[in-house]
Amino acid sequence: MVLLVIRHGESEADILDVHEGRADFELTQKGHRQAAAMARYVAGNYRLTRIYASTLKRAAQTARHLSDETGTAIEFDPDLMEFNNGLLAGLSREEADRLYPYVENLPIDQAMYGQESMVEFRNRALNVLQKVLSENSSEAVVALVTHGGMVNQLYGALLHMPIGEDCFFCTADTGIHIWEITDHGSYVRKANIDDHIKGM
Repeated sequence: MVLLVIRHGESEADILDVHEGRADFELTQKGHRQAAAMARYVAGNYRLTRIYASTLKRAAQTARHLSDETGTAIEFDPDLMEFNNGLLAGLSREEADRLYPYVENLPIDQAMYGQESMVEFRNRALNVLQKVLSENSSEAVVALVTHGGMVNQLYGALLHMPIGEDCFFCTADTGIHIWEITDHGSYVRKANIDDHIKGM
């Protein structure tokens, strides 16, 4: 099975420089152009059999470009949503720092300010991978359209990394990660493909 793990395009929150997370912002016009370019790249290089997408607008809109270009239906999965950042969602960084200061060394199974814990976040990623593997054949080519934080958690789940490690996988707007899942192991074939948006 080939998995294409894809981040959404530029959103309005990126322009406003606010905490996004579960705040449900739409793509900018640039974000739509990025998503269209990503969709053309995928359609030109892969024959998708399935698309799963986060229900948040920025990911759903990105997935629609991919669906329109490839003729593949979208299945929305709330487990692909970004980190639930609770009371910080939509706040400016300055306001969030003032109202909800960062807490050092918070245990990975605990959370504050209405957020989910890191354990809960990782478990959602594990649920997604288990679902995809159980619902698709070994010959499938599956796209997961999601968010930067979830991309990192999916990597953590795939690679069996400890929860809470300060290790991050960078993902550009509409960056694409290509994984191959086989009976002999899992392979990261390419990471953060973003040539399709160069110059945008």
